[in-house]
Amino acid sequence: MKSLRARPLSYTAFLMHRLSGLGLAIFLPLHFFVLAQAIRGASELDRALRLTDSLIVKFAEWGLVVLLTLHLVGGARLLLIEFGPWRGVRSGWITATVITSGVTGFLFLYSLAN
Repeated sequence: MKSLRARPLSYTAFLMHRLSGLGLAIFLPLHFFVLAQAIRGASELDRALRLTDSLIVKFAEWGLVVLLTLHLVGGARLLLIEFGPWRGVRSGWITATVITSGVTGFLFLYSLAN
């Protein structure tokens, strides 16, 4: 199997888009479970939401924001490549995807600190 370095940059972008989508798909059932606690009453929801004060959940929230941004911008990149008149600017879109995802993650961490 080839290493990621030997593969083209567009394959790495494809892999990041697929893995971020998988991560989001894993997150959604957990999210719906916590939201479903509201049906049981305010005390059950408060108990479930108290878990969000832990450091590991804060880190997971940061990861979720980064995954969401990565998936969103990567999907927009795919749409622009597929339907746009340009064909040779793929590495620029990939770089923009990674930078936008990183900036969003940094801004989320900054908002947690304040």
